[in-house]
Amino acid sequence: MKAGGVKLVPGMISMALTLGIWFVVPIPEGVSANAWHLLALFVGTIAAIIGKVMPIGAIAVLAITLVALTGVTNDSPSGAIKDALSGFSNSLIWLIGIAIIISRGLSKTGLGNRVGYYFISLFGKKTVGIGYALSISELIIAPVTPSNTARGGGVIHPIMKSIASSFGSHPEDGTSRKIGHYLALVNYHINPITSAMFITATAPNPLIVQFIADATGADIHITWGMWALAALLPGLVCIALVPLVVYLVYPPEIKNTPDAKVFAKAKLADMGPMSFDEKIMVFVFALLLLLWAGLPAMLLGSGFAVNTTAVAFLGLSILLITGVLSWEDVLKEKSAWDTVIWFSALVMMATFLNKLGLVAWFSSVVEGNIAQLGFDWPISVLILVAIYFYAHYFFASTTAHITAMFAAFYAAGLALGAPPLYLGLLLAGASSLMMSLTHYATGTSPIIFGSGYVSMENWWQMGFIMSVVNLAVWGIVGGLWWKVLGFW
Repeated sequence: MKAGGVKLVPGMISMALTLGIWFVVPIPEGVSANAWHLLALFVGTIAAIIGKVMPIGAIAVLAITLVALTGVTNDSPSGAIKDALSGFSNSLIWLIGIAIIISRGLSKTGLGNRVGYYFISLFGKKTVGIGYALSISELIIAPVTPSNTARGGGVIHPIMKSIASSFGSHPEDGTSRKIGHYLALVNYHINPITSAMFITATAPNPLIVQFIADATGADIHITWGMWALAALLPGLVCIALVPLVVYLVYPPEIKNTPDAKVFAKAKLADMGPMSFDEKIMVFVFALLLLLWAGLPAMLLGSGFAVNTTAVAFLGLSILLITGVLSWEDVLKEKSAWDTVIWFSALVMMATFLNKLGLVAWFSSVVEGNIAQLGFDWPISVLILVAIYFYAHYFFASTTAHITAMFAAFYAAGLALGAPPLYLGLLLAGASSLMMSLTHYATGTSPIIFGSGYVSMENWWQMGFIMSVVNLAVWGIVGGLWWKVLGFW
């Protein structure tokens, strides 16, 4: 039931939570009134996002308004509005916004489809080979596709469906298990892994970079190249395992697919040779990767270092100059502008919760409860990460989950004695890998689940299995890899 643009029931719940924390719940000892009142606004905002009271951008505008009007961050009205709008000056937010606009070129030029069909033409002789082709395709486009929903649901999923249909596998006639069931699960479970591998592979990742920098007093600032290098080995191991694990748990009825290569080659033939616009996209793609990885600075010295967000603007500028993207394309990319607005609001609120001491207080509560168990830091961190990870059963948004819990759990882990960079990388990986759990875990899941190839029971079973596999790889393989790299 809606009133105007608001869903009434979840709206009333989020309002009740805000007012209850503000006026009813006693302010704990050691917490300032402003910090507690900002927490009330923050909890109400997160509840509204989870309940989908309004579009997330509209909720963000309300949050900015309430922070400015209530003065919880600053007694001065002019200072309060400056604080409320401070998130818009965060360069990481603009990095994601611009990267989303750049990724529009993948679909506009058809380059995303070409990549997918190319790898299927190479590896599509067997069903498991198609699984690996979909996986490699997603990995290739992940660094410049900050919307994991657009990548997994908008680019890879249509390719997967067309392959399944070509083998007569349709959920409507009960033939999903021929091949579509398997491919849909692979399609989905690769998405969280590629999201964990690059700062620019899913929108909330820059939030994590910000939280880690804030918690360590900017002593640790994870760059694009550092994140990509750290996630390289555990990510590739997880990608190698997904098609095999899904195959073992839910083997498809069709094992050999020689026609898939023929189908993919036919699709490529229909597309014809690469267009000028596609070649420009490849050039921009390569340029962004080289600059984001810090290659000029490595070869020529620190004087040639380029800011990550400035690189994104350079890529967009090239696409605009060459006409691959028009200004109309930029204006029409609603998800990018929506992301900039809601990210700015959430980063602003999370930043001031930290400045006002609320995060430190909550992390001490978490740390104290785990410390009472008497374990050394490795076991304590395992418990901490498991709680953080599996709490995602109660979230329908990774952004809401990360914003609500990451900073406090990271601070708690530091207090438990965990190496700062090891803990940050482990929680960063978990923040994407937790998408595997449910059919509502992130924007990609309802798209693929909604296509009907996989039952809810199978989805949840596979999700839990992959959660254990992925966490084990990230914690063990990743931890050893980070030790070799000297990160802890």
